[in-house]
Amino acid sequence: MGSEMCIRDRVEVRREQIGFKDVAGMDKLKKTLRLQIIEPFLNPGLFARFRKQAGGGVLLYGPPGCGKTMMARAIATECNATFMSVGISDVLNMWLGESERNLAVLFEEARANKPCVMFFDELDALAYSRSKSNSSSARTVVNEFLAQLDGFEHDNAEVLILAATNMPWDVDPAMKRPGRFSRQVFVPPPDAEARRKMLEMKLEEVPAEDVNLDAIAGATPHYSGADIDGLIDNAKDNALADILDTGNERPLRQADFVEALDITTPSTIDWLKTARNLVKYGGADSSYKEVKRYLKSIK
Repeated sequence: MGSEMCIRDRVEVRREQIGFKDVAGMDKLKKTLRLQIIEPFLNPGLFARFRKQAGGGVLLYGPPGCGKTMMARAIATECNATFMSVGISDVLNMWLGESERNLAVLFEEARANKPCVMFFDELDALAYSRSKSNSSSARTVVNEFLAQLDGFEHDNAEVLILAATNMPWDVDPAMKRPGRFSRQVFVPPPDAEARRKMLEMKLEEVPAEDVNLDAIAGATPHYSGADIDGLIDNAKDNALADILDTGNERPLRQADFVEALDITTPSTIDWLKTARNLVKYGGADSSYKEVKRYLKSIK
């Protein structure tokens, strides 16, 4: 009982304030998420009449820093549901059987707060492929996770289970079968329009003059949202260094960004290279078709 109380106290179930309106750009992705996740959750009867499955979990995957967690929070808002974020440390425990017990308690908590969006970050760490793992404890955690998803003894209605991973190829294949995380949605690096909107939002209260946002957005292909943050920080450092050298305070300028671009590189490149090799040589299944289309579009 003490362990259960500790888990319940540590994991917060809350109402999110972030919606799609707070996520810059990414209109195509939002449309996909609305059709595949939000509307089936809000209108299960309609989708059932069209023989469209509304149950099961949804796996958001893609390069790091591209907003998977923020999207999950926004989905909870759009679904008018509470949001429950589960991290690795909330589940994994060194003592035998405790990790599985933690998972069961967390699912019970989500069911007690319906309608609820239950979000698992870094799914690959919690559900690492059993064929690749040498750990018997890791296998039993995956088995318990699968049992909870299947919901043989529980009612998962009105509980939307989302997960995110940077490495979908390391997630146990059984997690992706129907009724589990059978729907997988690729969250790509933000497009040029989204990057421009991010720059506009993040510079809104920063002193800036003659900054060409369109030019910067065009010069940052493959940049993640986190990379855009890093670029802005580097530009600010350039401006502040100049102010301290000259003693003359000035706003942020285009030249600061040009200089920052020389020392900033997109963090998504390695992920995209791995994905390209997977699609090309790894015999990837149809769940990666979105990645394949994206890779073709950026050639």
